Amino acid sequence: MKKIVIIGAGPAGLTAAYELLKNGGAEEYSVTVLEESDRIGGISQTVRYHGNRMDIGGHRFFSKDDSIMRWWSELMPVQGKPAYDDKVLHRRKPLEKGGPDPETEDNVMLLRERVSRIYYDRKFFDYPVTMNADTIKNMGLFTTLKAGMSYLSCCLFKRPETNLESFYINRFGKVLYSMFFEGYTEKLWGRHPREISADWGAQRVKGLSITAIIKDMVTKLLGIKTNENAETSLIEQFWYPKYGPGQLWELVASRVTQAGGELRQGCAVKRIKTDGRKITSVVCAAPNGEEEIKGDIFISSMPIKDLVGGLEGVRCEKIKRIASGLPYRDFVTVGLLVDRLELVNKTDKKTLGGIVPDCWIYVQDKGVKLGRIQIFNNWSPYMAADPENSVWIGLEYFCDEGDDFWCMTDEECIEFAKRELVKMGVIRKGAVKDAHRERVKKAYPAYFDTYKHFDKVVSYLNRFENLFCVGRNGQHRYNNMDHSMLTAINAANAIKSGSFDKTNVWNVNTEKEYHEQRKS
Repeated sequence: MKKIVIIGAGPAGLTAAYELLKNGGAEEYSVTVLEESDRIGGISQTVRYHGNRMDIGGHRFFSKDDSIMRWWSELMPVQGKPAYDDKVLHRRKPLEKGGPDPETEDNVMLLRERVSRIYYDRKFFDYPVTMNADTIKNMGLFTTLKAGMSYLSCCLFKRPETNLESFYINRFGKVLYSMFFEGYTEKLWGRHPREISADWGAQRVKGLSITAIIKDMVTKLLGIKTNENAETSLIEQFWYPKYGPGQLWELVASRVTQAGGELRQGCAVKRIKTDGRKITSVVCAAPNGEEEIKGDIFISSMPIKDLVGGLEGVRCEKIKRIASGLPYRDFVTVGLLVDRLELVNKTDKKTLGGIVPDCWIYVQDKGVKLGRIQIFNNWSPYMAADPENSVWIGLEYFCDEGDDFWCMTDEECIEFAKRELVKMGVIRKGAVKDAHRERVKKAYPAYFDTYKHFDKVVSYLNRFENLFCVGRNGQHRYNNMDHSMLTAINAANAIKSGSFDKTNVWNVNTEKEYHEQRKS
C-alpha cells in the first residue's frame, strides 16, 4: 500500500484525496490530508456567523469541462433532478424566488442567474460592459463616442502586450480601460496594471473583449446563446450549493474519511525533508508539538513560497530567492447585516425582498478602498438567516498582510467599511444590525516581481519525482476552482497509472482553448 500525504484541505487537496480513494482506492492507498487551519475548503469555505453564511470570495459553480460538472452534480444533484443533464444549462427554468424544491435534500445545487454589475459614479453598468441604451445613458453620448473611437483606434494599432495595461487596452480601448479596469486592477493588486504581467489577463480574462461582447449580444438576440458557446465571464446561469461552497467541500471531506482517508486539522507543514531526489517526509506543527509524517508520494497545495522555503537541503540560492520573492495579495471580507439597501432594483429580475439582483457589484470608485460587494441573499437565500427582512452582504477588500488595513482591529475595520458604504449611497447611516470580519492570507497569487522567473522554480520542483503541485497556491496560478480541481484529478490519475510525469498537471488552464484567440 502506497502512503499518500496531501498538504491542504482546499478544493485541490480534497479532490485529490477523493479521486484516490473512490471505487475502493483505500485498498491501494493510505491517504492523509494535512490542513493548517480548523476549516475545510480553503478560500472556498463557507463561514458561519449568527445564522448567516459568508462565501469567501464568491464561487460560481460552472466549468467548460463536462467532467467537472459531472463531478459536482454526482455529489450534489441540481434541484434534486438527475445528476447530470447534457442539455445546455440555459434551457433550465430558474428557481422561483431563489428557493429550492421542498422535496429535495439539503445537499443540492441551486440553479442561479448570473448578475454582476459595475457601480461607478453612483450608476450601474453591466459587467462585462455592454453597449446598450442604459450604458449610453449612464456614460453620456460624448463619452460613448469617445470610447468607440478609442476602441477602433486600438483595433488598427495593436500594442505589444508587454504588460496588463496593454492587454486591456487592446481589447477595450483606452477610454473603457481607464473607466472600468485601471482603478479596480490597482485596488486588487496594489500595483498599476503596467507593472503586472499580461499573463494575468490571459489567465483570467481569456476570450473577453469588445468583439466577444458583441458576439454575445448577437447570439443572445438570435436565441442561440448557450453556456457552452459563451465566454466564461458571459455565462447566463451557474450552479451554487444551497448553503454555500463550503457545503460541498465539507461533504467531500466526509466522503474521504468514510472511504478510509485521514484528515488532520491544525497541522501546519513547516519543513519538508528530502533525499535530493524525492520527498521523504514532512514535519508539522501540530497541537501536541512537532510531528514527522513519512510518505511515498506527496501532493502539495501549499503556497510555493512556503513549500520551497520549507525544503531542507535546497542548495540552489537562486531558486530560493525567486520563490521567496513570489508576491501575493491578501484579502479581507466584512460581512454586514443590514435592514435594507438604498440601491433600487430597476431591472426586470425578480428577487426575494425586491433587492437589486446582483451576486457581485464591482466598485470602480477610486474614492473608496472597497473592491467588490457580495449580496449573499442572491447567491442563495439560505446564506441569510432572514432573507425576507434583511440583507446580508460581504464587502471585499484587497490588502497585504501586515499593512495598516490588515492590522486594523475588527471594530476599526467594520466602522471603516460602514463609512464607505454610507459615502457611496449603498446604505444609510444606522442600517447595520450586525457585522463580522474575516481575513485570508495569500488569497491571490500575483504576477509581478520574481514571477517572471517562475518557470525555473517549476523545473526545480519537478526534479522531486514523488511531488505533485496542485491548486491555486500550489502552482502560484490564479486558477478558478474547476481548474484547481483538474490539476488534482490529473495528479491522482498519474499516481494511479504509476507515472511521475507532471506535464498534464502543470498544463491545466494553459491550453490554447482556454485563451483568447488572438485573431478574433
